[in-house]
This record gives sequence, C-alpha cells and structure tokens, in this order.
Amino acid sequence: MSGAIQTAFITGAASGIGLALAKKLAADGATLFLTDINADALEEVKADLKSAGNRIHTRVLDVADRDAFRAVAGEAIETLGGVDAVFNNAGVSLTDPIDQLSDADMDWLMDINFWGVVTGTKAFLGHMKARGKGHIVNVSSILGHISLPTQSMYCAAKHAVKAFNESLDHELQGTGVSVHSVHPGGVDTGIVSNGRHRHTMDGDADTTEFAKRFKKNAVHSTPDQAADQILSGIADSKFHILVGPDAKRIFFLQRLFPRWFHKQLAKRGLA
Repeated sequence: MSGAIQTAFITGAASGIGLALAKKLAADGATLFLTDINADALEEVKADLKSAGNRIHTRVLDVADRDAFRAVAGEAIETLGGVDAVFNNAGVSLTDPIDQLSDADMDWLMDINFWGVVTGTKAFLGHMKARGKGHIVNVSSILGHISLPTQSMYCAAKHAVKAFNESLDHELQGTGVSVHSVHPGGVDTGIVSNGRHRHTMDGDADTTEFAKRFKKNAVHSTPDQAADQILSGIADSKFHILVGPDAKRIFFLQRLFPRWFHKQLAKRGLA
C-alpha cells in the first residue's frame, strides 16, 4: 500500500492517526522521523517500533514554534537523506461560543491547526521540488467543509487548511510533488480529551463528559482505519481524501442538499 514511501516525517506521531500512520509505514519498511509535543509518549513509540527492527528517529516538537519546526525539518532532511512524505497531522480542539473566545485560546488553536500545517509544508516544499517528487499530506477535517456552533476556531482553521491545500495543488502541477487534503470524520483519537473545552451553548463545558459524548455520538472510525484510508488515497494519487463513512455522507449531503442539511443540523441542536 505505502511501498512508494520509503522515508516519512510525521507530526503528532505519539497518538491517534499519527501513531497509526507510523506503525503502518514502519511495517512496510519505511524509515521514519517522528515528532510530538508529548516527550514520554514519543519515547514509548520509538521504543516499541525500534524493538521490531525499524529505523526510527524522534524529536519533541511543538508545531506552533516555527523556528523549532524549521530546524527539526532540516535535521530530518539531513538524517533521512530525502523525505518522500510529510504528514502534517498534529492538531488540537477548542470549544467555546464566539463571544467568549479568548485571544490566547484562538492563537493557541490557529498556531497549531493552521500555521503548523503551513510551516510544515514550507519547511519541506523546496526539498521535495528539488528532488522532483514527494507527498505533502495535510490533515484538515470534515469540519473543513461544514461548520458547527462553539467550534468556530476549529472550523475556521480546518477550512483554511482546505483552501491552502487547494492553492498548493495548483502551484505543484508539473513538479512531481503532490499535496493530499485529508478530511477525517469522527475518529477515536485523544483530540477531544486533550482539548480546551470552555463552554457549550448551554453553559460551562465538562471535558470528560464532552469526550464521552463525542465518542458515543461522533466516532465512526478507528485510527487504524483512518491510516489505511489515508495511505490508500496517497497510493491512488487522490488530492481529496475523505476518511470514514460519516465524512463521506456529510460531504455529499451538504453539497447536494445544503439547505436541507443545515435544517437537519438545527433539529439536532447543532446549527
């Protein structure tokens, strides 16, 4: 499935989709450069994958730190000798009505979910264009196509990633480098449990309860299933990769019946 990817760089690699991608690529024999902000979890991943004889390099990285990101990307290029694929996967969640959003929370989310993707793209783009090949895999969301209340900053960032990917796709024509815009639906990762959930439309948010409700009502895929679909999409040269049955259903319903779809969300208290 991923045999063409011999070397890869992954952000958010210590959990969720990033970890699942790392395991599948390692199983295919790829040499990996893995990054995450969680040092302990990253060390566990490194030990686990190396015990199976894989070639794994790791660095702790906050993707919001642009200088650090560029430095680690340069180290990865030198260490791997060439990067076949970069997965800009790291992301966080934030729940708050617009009138209650703090500047600190807005900057936190946008610096990771949007500017982290931009920095990660630019850090490897020149290298890949010079080689005449490579895959830039930027993770958006199905919420890059629709928007929900209390998710304004998350949706804005994911819409921005989608638009960024579309512009980049035009610019890369004829270069041998491809961009893949990934749009997962509900995937069972730790993004909700580790997010900042301040308020719902009805009052204060309880993160534990919020995570339970998300898992019960919104999860339709495992990280392993998501990784399989992403890697299959890359192998098939797809630009737009919808991950999960819910993402595909939502994407087509909102495009075909936008007013009806919005009314359905409203009936469920989501719009």
